Amino acid sequence: MDEKIKQSMQEYKQVPIPDELDFVVGHALKKAMKKKVSYKWISGISAAAIFFVIGINTSASVANAFSSIPVIDSIVKVLTFREYTMDDKGYQANVKVPIITNLDNKELEMGLNEKYLKENKKLYDEFLVEVESLKKEGNGHLGLDTGFEVKTDTQTIFAIGRYVMNTVGSSSTVMMHDTIDKENQVLLSLPMLFKDDRYVSVISDNIKEQMRAQMKADQDKIYWISTEQDDAPVEEFEGINKDQDFYINDKGQLVISFNKYDVAPGYMGLVEFIIPTDVINDALVSNKYIK
Repeated sequence: MDEKIKQSMQEYKQVPIPDELDFVVGHALKKAMKKKVSYKWISGISAAAIFFVIGINTSASVANAFSSIPVIDSIVKVLTFREYTMDDKGYQANVKVPIITNLDNKELEMGLNEKYLKENKKLYDEFLVEVESLKKEGNGHLGLDTGFEVKTDTQTIFAIGRYVMNTVGSSSTVMMHDTIDKENQVLLSLPMLFKDDRYVSVISDNIKEQMRAQMKADQDKIYWISTEQDDAPVEEFEGINKDQDFYINDKGQLVISFNKYDVAPGYMGLVEFIIPTDVINDALVSNKYIK
């Protein structure tokens, strides 16, 4: 095994836990116990948090991360931990994981945070394995960049977008969103917003209209969809999935999101479509979320 990989794995396992983070983990556990969440599940999550969030940082970097954390109050917060950075002759990694705090629904909060931790740890582990394999074969290039952005933070909605960018020659980017009803403390899904499955065709038809309009207005834009001037592409966009990635923006509008290459050439990057509310209004369960 490459010496730098060995060193990274040793740091991954041996770095001590700073007092500041030990306090936060303990505080979270006490809150969770008050909600009568099972001890076994809590210990598993906290162990994962300690192993990943602490193990791949130096004490200094954790201290720096904590210095930028805002004062915790009743508002939902997302803390940023700089998890790991590698820059080694063509191999670069920058893994960040979001941790949501201050949700009253601690089961939801811990469930989301466990998901974020597990996903980022898996990505990092796979990156290390691939780097080791490429080094055995000779020089290579590999990049991993993960992070997040808060898309919406209103009195009723909190939406976070998490991205993963892999670079091997060309790059691929995946974006995933979670939208939370802050009043009722529940994670929203696309089907929850609508009376029945009609929304799939209604939204899909509107997106096709938007695609064609954009292509007509700007010749540099291309989507995988047929037009009056061109033949149908090999992989034409047929429609969204029932559980298509989405979020609700700060204007109360539904935003449908597609990953790089999903519905357009790579140079178009990540693609989003704002769905006019009047188009989907009849299909909505209510206007509580979509205005």
